[in-house]
Amino acid sequence: MILRQLFDQDTFTYTYLLAAELSSKAIIIDPVNTHTEMYIQLCRQLNLELAYAIDTHTHADHITAIGELRHSTSCVSMVGHESMADCASSKFSDNDVIEAGNLELVVLHTPGHTDDSYSFYLDHKGFKAIFTGDTLLIRGSGRTDFQNGNAYEQYDSLFQKILKLPGDTLVYPGHDYKGWTISTIKEEIDWNPRLQVESADAYSELMGNLKLAKPKMMDVAVPANQSCGKIG
Repeated sequence: MILRQLFDQDTFTYTYLLAAELSSKAIIIDPVNTHTEMYIQLCRQLNLELAYAIDTHTHADHITAIGELRHSTSCVSMVGHESMADCASSKFSDNDVIEAGNLELVVLHTPGHTDDSYSFYLDHKGFKAIFTGDTLLIRGSGRTDFQNGNAYEQYDSLFQKILKLPGDTLVYPGHDYKGWTISTIKEEIDWNPRLQVESADAYSELMGNLKLAKPKMMDVAVPANQSCGKIG
């Protein structure tokens, strides 16, 4: 299969381009608006037709390209059911399956970072991976202090859904700030400091004490992303 992990240096965002080996249909996850032409060029070079452009959640740190990609490629743009981005072509919900050729992504509602946070699980011919957005990061997890975030919900998303997957499942996060690119479920269970808690209460206390600064682009990015990337 084709899997490309693309990086935006300004916002430390990972974008993923996926396609099965026997299909020309592709899915892109969390595209950034400043790289729209690069995504289109890459699809052209790999002989891929972009079928879906999807966001894991309403981003506060960058502006999505799902609207621009739909306009430029006629792909289907998709966001979570809870998202306010009614401009998207359609919305997905928990346990939906997004199909592109013979590639299938299982949709998992994993709220906590935001109420519209989703992860996407792939099991393709033994290749197991989960694209976690901001829910599970490498040695971390997404903040829970805005956009209807909830530490208790994120605890359940992590411990009752994501961490229940096979230990060798590859973890592809939505961001990384230290240069990490990939992990596994087992690795995060063993070494992620946010996961070394004994209860949901302890996790909520940990997340409540982070006292993080507001994302620099939040006031621009959130309303733009609720309009599928349209600014103003």
